[in-house]
Amino acid sequence: MSIHKWGTGVGAALVLVATGTWVMWPPGVDAGLWGEVRPVIEARLAADSRGSGYAETVPGLRARWFCRAEALELNEHDGVVRAGVNTLCMEYGVQDRSLVECSGGRYPQVVRLERRTDGTYRVVSREEPPDGDGYAEWTESHFGLLAESKAEDSISAHSLEAAARAYFDLPEDAPVSAC
Repeated sequence: MSIHKWGTGVGAALVLVATGTWVMWPPGVDAGLWGEVRPVIEARLAADSRGSGYAETVPGLRARWFCRAEALELNEHDGVVRAGVNTLCMEYGVQDRSLVECSGGRYPQVVRLERRTDGTYRVVSREEPPDGDGYAEWTESHFGLLAESKAEDSISAHSLEAAARAYFDLPEDAPVSAC
């Protein structure tokens, strides 16, 4: 085989790989749009978590849920936003001037939001994968290839701990212990 044919074959393969990568690459995340919908998503996650944690049954802990969402995919069409997100929700309480971590969960979700007439957003639906069997299939069917792999990334709880310390009026260095 001549060098010319070899070069043509390699060039064609590179074009195919580049095209395939472009097609499978998830749409970029619009920082402005994410800034508008993220607080709405996180508030809904926290509201939906209420009543599901252990610490809420212990009045002295004054437990509260804190949630964080990270965008994996984000697109808007005709006033409806589809946000593929990775989420972390933690239930914190306070005891003896320290933060106690009682419950929590991390999983990917697809959240759909609708733009209201006043320009704000409201969550119209949330989907999350099933526990156990079906988790991988659900993730694969709801996210693009890159977002699917990023859905397995861990999310740090540091910002949630900081928010909980501030909420409970604890010092920044207050220890975190198990419930």
